[in-house]
Amino acid sequence: MSYRIGVIAGVIAAVVGLPTLIGLVGGLERTAAGEVAVVRDGGPFDDNAIRQIIDPGSGLTWAGMWSSVHTYPAQQRFYTITSDPKRATALGVDVVTTPSSDGVNLGIEGTLYFTLNLDHESLRRFDDRYGTRTFRGQDDDARHAWEGDEGWAAFFGQAVRPVIDNAMRVQVGAHRCAELVASCGLVQETGAKAGLEVRDTVTNVVKVQNGVNASLARDLPAMLGGDFIAGVRFNLVKVTLPAEVQKAVDRSLAAAALVSEARAKVAQAEAESEANRARQEGYDKCPACADIDRLKSLPRGITVYAPGNADAVVVPSR
Repeated sequence: MSYRIGVIAGVIAAVVGLPTLIGLVGGLERTAAGEVAVVRDGGPFDDNAIRQIIDPGSGLTWAGMWSSVHTYPAQQRFYTITSDPKRATALGVDVVTTPSSDGVNLGIEGTLYFTLNLDHESLRRFDDRYGTRTFRGQDDDARHAWEGDEGWAAFFGQAVRPVIDNAMRVQVGAHRCAELVASCGLVQETGAKAGLEVRDTVTNVVKVQNGVNASLARDLPAMLGGDFIAGVRFNLVKVTLPAEVQKAVDRSLAAAALVSEARAKVAQAEAESEANRARQEGYDKCPACADIDRLKSLPRGITVYAPGNADAVVVPSR
């Protein structure tokens, strides 16, 4: 009887002790160099409040049994903007087009650099606001911002990208197409005004870049509800024309090149004609000069030269 009681007691102890053992082992957490963790209590008798912040590159840290760990990127992140749909991906590369003041949809090529604010108080507020809800990604799945690259991309796409798009639209919309892309003038002007004028597009592109940066510094904290995104810097590489407009520009440039070539040939022919006319006038005034030039043009090694004869020039064969 005592043996059976001991076995039953051992089984009960093992069953009761197994979750405790799992909880003890699971209560140890660590972060890699490129991530930071927000820990929330999650035990059967705990609330869901934030327990602690684990900084990047930590050693094993006691986070409490059954706690929930929300891991966020701690290194600088890159958000690439392109006008080429072939380069677009679900993770951090998006196609952005925005209209100029004269209605041309311009493509944007550039990169946004930023980091998550690692201040502990800021991380607590960020997790309260965004770590407790889900965001729908391009694959239509809902994820938390701390659920890997896909979760972070879903959060960024829904919460941050609209602010970036608005800044682009405002800054690009303050300029005409030809002020940002010089070749745009080729398809917008006709008649006497048609042509590729020299425009200071570089200065205007820099103005757009600086305007976007100033706008993001002001609008991101206001729209997100805090200084959660730090070190924001947008680098605008270039502004591009729509594919069909660019084809029209290429055709205009090709036509302009042919016109220039034809004009060059006409100018050359006119110059040669003028030279011949001047030369003939000189010969009329100086017949001896004509004879001298004719003698100079004779091939070397002649044996016979008889002006007026059909066989006036004889060059011996080798």
